[in-house]
Amino acid sequence: MLTDASTHRQLRNLVADQLRTAILEGRYKPGEWLRQERLAQELNVSQMPVREALKELAAEGLIEHVPYRGVRVIEFSAEDIEDLYAHRAFLEGRAAAYAAERITPEELKELETLMHEMEANAAPERVNLYRQLNRRFHQTIFNASRREYLIRTLGQMWAAFPTMLIGNFAATASQPLPERDETDSAEHRAIFEALAAHQPSSAEEAMRVHILTTARHLLGSLNTALKTQKAGQP
Repeated sequence: MLTDASTHRQLRNLVADQLRTAILEGRYKPGEWLRQERLAQELNVSQMPVREALKELAAEGLIEHVPYRGVRVIEFSAEDIEDLYAHRAFLEGRAAAYAAERITPEELKELETLMHEMEANAAPERVNLYRQLNRRFHQTIFNASRREYLIRTLGQMWAAFPTMLIGNFAATASQPLPERDETDSAEHRAIFEALAAHQPSSAEEAMRVHILTTARHLLGSLNTALKTQKAGQP
C-alpha cells in the first residue's frame, strides 16, 4: 500500500521526467523561463511537485536558478561547449582505457553491430536514429569499464548534455554536422579496433581524439551559421 510520502515522491518523479523530456526534445527552448504556476497548470498538478522537480533538474544541470527572476533552461555558449567536450574527452578516454582491459566478446559484438547500424543510417534524414545509435555505442564502452564512478558520471552527462548541446542551436538541431559522417565512422572504427586488441592507451587516445574532433566540428558549424546570420542582417 502506498503511503502519502511515496505517492508524493512518485508524482515528483513523474513531473521531473515530463519536464526533462520536454527540455531534451526542445519543447522548452534554451533560455526559456519556466514558471511554476504555468507548469503546474500544464501538468495538472500542484506547484509543490513542480518546485521539487525543478530543484532536481537544476542539480542535473538542465536548468538554472537566476536570483530574483526565476528558473530558465540552460543556454550554452561556445566556451561551455569547449569545456564540456574537454571534460567528456578526459572521462570517456579514461573509461575506454579500462574497457580495453575488461570488455567481453559479447560487448565487442554489440559495438560492431552498432557501428554497422550507424553506417546504414548515416543519411541526413535519419540523423535522430543515428544519434540514438551513437549514444548506445558510447554507453556500451563506458559500461564495459566496470568503473562505477565513471559509469555513473558519464551516464548523467549523456542523459542530457550531448542532446542539449546539439539541440541548443538551430544549425545542428535537426541535421548532421557538415563533413562529419566519414570521419565519425573512421573514428568509431579506431576505437573499436583498440578495444578489440585490448590496448588501453590506444583506446584512450582514440576516444579522446573522437570527442575533441566532434567538438571542433560542432563549434565550426556554429561559427559558420553565426557568420551567415550576421551577413544576412540589414
